[in-house]
Amino acid sequence: MAEAFLRDLAGDRFEIISAGADPTPLDPEAVVAMREMGIDMAGQSPKDVSRFLGQRFTFVITLCDREQERTCPIFPGAIWRRQWNLENPALTASPAEHRQLVRRVRDQLREHVVQFVSEHQ
Repeated sequence: MAEAFLRDLAGDRFEIISAGADPTPLDPEAVVAMREMGIDMAGQSPKDVSRFLGQRFTFVITLCDREQERTCPIFPGAIWRRQWNLENPALTASPAEHRQLVRRVRDQLREHVVQFVSEHQ
């Protein structure tokens, strides 16, 4: 969702790469939640972060909690780093909780991305 928001809000200003330490297929609830915002992310595909280790990036934004997750990658050459600690909807117990948390995380991500873009105009 963060990649989709960034592409939507500032895709012409940034080269955007999104990857995860343990990539899983797109969450159908996330696709629906983004479609509610007018953003189609169905064409995105999960990528493994190991493909990008060793590359240099100006900005690196991580969505993992270094205190809780041992799989959060480090990109030593990054000039600016941001860490957005958000709940993981995949860890919810019921479909209703999952749906609700996906939308809450979507809204939080949008706020973070809007702020990030405004800081780096």
